[in-house]
Amino acid sequence: MAELLLANESLIRITSFLVIFGALAAWEATVPRRQRELSRLLRWSNNLGLVLIDRVLLHLSFPVLAVGFALLAETRGWGLLNSFDVPLALALPVSLLALDLAIYLQHVLFHAVPALWRLHRVHHADLEFDVTTGLRFHPIEILLSMGIKFAVIAVLGPPAIAVLVFEGLLNATSMFNHSNVRIPLGLDRILRWIVVTPDMHRVHHSIHANETNSNFGFNLPWWDRLLGTYRAQPRDGHEGMTIGIEQFRTPRELWLDRLLIQPLRGPASGYPINRETDPK
Repeated sequence: MAELLLANESLIRITSFLVIFGALAAWEATVPRRQRELSRLLRWSNNLGLVLIDRVLLHLSFPVLAVGFALLAETRGWGLLNSFDVPLALALPVSLLALDLAIYLQHVLFHAVPALWRLHRVHHADLEFDVTTGLRFHPIEILLSMGIKFAVIAVLGPPAIAVLVFEGLLNATSMFNHSNVRIPLGLDRILRWIVVTPDMHRVHHSIHANETNSNFGFNLPWWDRLLGTYRAQPRDGHEGMTIGIEQFRTPRELWLDRLLIQPLRGPASGYPINRETDPK
């Protein structure tokens, strides 16, 4: 079964992406959490254009991606789990937890280092919050993220099937927790103990820096709770809160050309963790 999944990785990823994206887009259109104010055509065409550039550069820059590198690590015996005879039933959950913690820590790092924040703020500068926001990352951030994954895989040695599952989960939950969908509040309070919900992650996209620097989790909500970065609700409420950052607030800044050069424009002050605020 594992071999079948790995052999059809690309087909599985594309199919699951289209199904999940389509389902969430339909949910947003049917039961939105916040009213849309900007043109969907403007935002979606540019956000998805950035996704296309990301994928092309990834495939041009790396001979293999995360799953392929995990297979190479298994063959070469790289990493902690490959050094011992660890049963898959144990290696799988350990790998998923470790990879998710690594993504959490990477996310914090991109908020703490001003040079990295310049890249990551492309994601935060979206003026609305929906399923395409979860896909909107600067190409250099995507390349750095893949390099960090390679390093984690080389040290940990997770089974390739675990990396495939994790990559699928990360893609799905990133779209889900950025989606503009309405979930009953009682259900949301339960779900956010298990998975990062849209209401939980929307706080992270608040214009207020102390809210931007909270709720870093993508898959699991536990790291935020355990490490003190959890914030339950935005101070302005979900309908009243302002999405984005202080910079780059005109519709022209949503165009693809501006997204690509944004890291070179303006100061990186205001949002990097533990630095003075001057977001002009």
